[in-house]
Amino acid sequence: MELLKIEDFKDFKYLSGIKHSPDGKHACFALHQPDLEENKYLSNLYILELETEKIRKLTTFNEESGFKWQDDEHVVFTALRNKKDKEKSDALEELTELYRINIHGGEADKYISFKKKLGTFEFLKDGNILATVDYNQNAKELLDLEGEARAKELERRKEEQDYEVLEEIPFWANGGGYTSRRRSRLALFNSGGTFLRYLTGPYTDVESLKMDTEKVRGVVVSTTFQDRMALTNEVSLYADGIVTPLELPQMNYGYADFLNDDLLILTAGDMERFGLNQNKKFHTFALESRAFRCISEDLDISLYNSVGTDSRYGASPDKVVDSGFLYFVATEGTSSHAKRIDEEGNIEDLVMDEGSVDGLSVKKDSLLYIGMKDSSLPEIYVHGEPSRRLSDFNTWVYAEKTLSVPEPLSLTLSDGQTIDGFVIKPAGYAEGTKYPAILNIHGGPKTVFGSVFHHEMQVFSALGYFIVFCNPRGSDGKGDAFSDIRGKYGTIDYEDLMAFTDLAMETYPDIDEDRFGVTGGSYGGYMTNWIIGHTDRFRAAASERSIANWISKFNTTDIGYYFVDDQAEGTPWNSQEKLWDQSPLKYADRVKTPTLFIHSDEDYRCWIAEGLQMFTALKYHNVPSRLCMFHGENHELSRSGKPKHRVRRLVELTAWFEAYMKQAPVSPGHETGTSEA
Repeated sequence: MELLKIEDFKDFKYLSGIKHSPDGKHACFALHQPDLEENKYLSNLYILELETEKIRKLTTFNEESGFKWQDDEHVVFTALRNKKDKEKSDALEELTELYRINIHGGEADKYISFKKKLGTFEFLKDGNILATVDYNQNAKELLDLEGEARAKELERRKEEQDYEVLEEIPFWANGGGYTSRRRSRLALFNSGGTFLRYLTGPYTDVESLKMDTEKVRGVVVSTTFQDRMALTNEVSLYADGIVTPLELPQMNYGYADFLNDDLLILTAGDMERFGLNQNKKFHTFALESRAFRCISEDLDISLYNSVGTDSRYGASPDKVVDSGFLYFVATEGTSSHAKRIDEEGNIEDLVMDEGSVDGLSVKKDSLLYIGMKDSSLPEIYVHGEPSRRLSDFNTWVYAEKTLSVPEPLSLTLSDGQTIDGFVIKPAGYAEGTKYPAILNIHGGPKTVFGSVFHHEMQVFSALGYFIVFCNPRGSDGKGDAFSDIRGKYGTIDYEDLMAFTDLAMETYPDIDEDRFGVTGGSYGGYMTNWIIGHTDRFRAAASERSIANWISKFNTTDIGYYFVDDQAEGTPWNSQEKLWDQSPLKYADRVKTPTLFIHSDEDYRCWIAEGLQMFTALKYHNVPSRLCMFHGENHELSRSGKPKHRVRRLVELTAWFEAYMKQAPVSPGHETGTSEA
């Protein structure tokens, strides 16, 4: 079989958004595939027939998104299919086109046009359409303008593209651009797409909308703020064209839905003991009695999938209500599982396989899920004893390519806690031969590494590297206390990573300790920056979308003003010395490790200033370094960046380590390989 190559990722298939039809006889999902020539992802809808378990392609236009079942036989989705519509959109007009297709055959037809940009939408029982729409307080409402007045506003918008005026924080969002005075408002349309009225105010940002089974009432989670967004939010009820706030405790609410006609089920956290990373609990709220209660007081797990990989694309539901149960995904240990809970808080384990459940759908006891198991790429499974794989979009990888399966390795700490991790051997490993190795550190820090497929890791394995990766304290999967490292960044987590590296070398004597590298992104980038300022044990490093300076992160990033205050336990005004002590930049004058920095200029989560500061510091101190900046990419470069950019990123990573790890050491100040970017 052939070794895996960087460009093989163009043939991977990514699945998302699986949803049952109302009658439960079919399911629809999206399939995405990278297209290197067009430098985009080709996305189409597929239908799964439950009785025969056959899968067939439904659409062929390569750009569909945001689909929904309208009835048992029709799927609707948003798209801009003709040149005129695309030109209108490009000209800053607000436009959404809804198409409808019969699942039994035929072409998709343009169904409804909206003169607003829609997000979530719902077909109501009374024939109207409820939707979230983009709303910009910095611009005039186009719905109110016709003729010359409309043309003048469009021209003004075109002119204003050269300027940004900021009046609140956060002023931008990773993947969402500038957000100052911009909101997602709830609006009502008639059946033909004509705007009727807004249902939420201009300062309210709607985060989620769920309808009851009759499509009469909805539950809305939203945040209302001016100048500075808080971490608490609100829950409201939609009924008869009116949105009414519910009197609930002040908390941070996540998911909210109807468990039955009278009962809401919600996830919420008070953040009092463990801060913003505190695991949420399940709560219920009775609409008639107004009784609010926690039904999972002793539950201490993340109610979502935090198992990291670079081999997913597209969004999938991780919670769904069916027949009086809430089915949900939760992360435990190094895997994410599917479970369900009833109104009394009784929890039943369903899918407990090693790997990850990336999204699920349930109808009449039929549980379908998109999963990654047995170190595989995503496929569709049906829950059973055991679960069965229904798709084979990516099985060719294991038939044609030589892959290395992650081998579990655990470190026991002095207090009895364990640090779980894995080691991937070089492809074609021959015992007794010395190989270079790379320590890979995940982001978060409240995420986990598991045994799921990582393209990047398999590429390095194919190049002849050991890959070492683990879940130090601060990671997810073991409860709030384990993941709580507020004010301790760079201390106990650093100790765990170094101790696990030692254990890996003891367990795998063919690791060449003189050719050990380190890399990571986001929090992993922070730790890479920290490590090179505290030890010279690594031959080379690659720091991606990193944090270098808690003070600059506080004031420049989309989450900085609350994330830094919570996680580093201070602000630049009350704890400047503490923030500086926890900043890798403070120790950059000690660095001797040749380091590659990778950043994106639209990464507002770890703003590019972080990478530039570390790069400048290393260059100033004559340390071999290189910075590769990706234009038009954000924090998700390695996971959903443009296909060509994802290839270039891996070319940069592999070339850097190949230059420094497979030759004699290079003295600081004498660089090898390509020059800095």
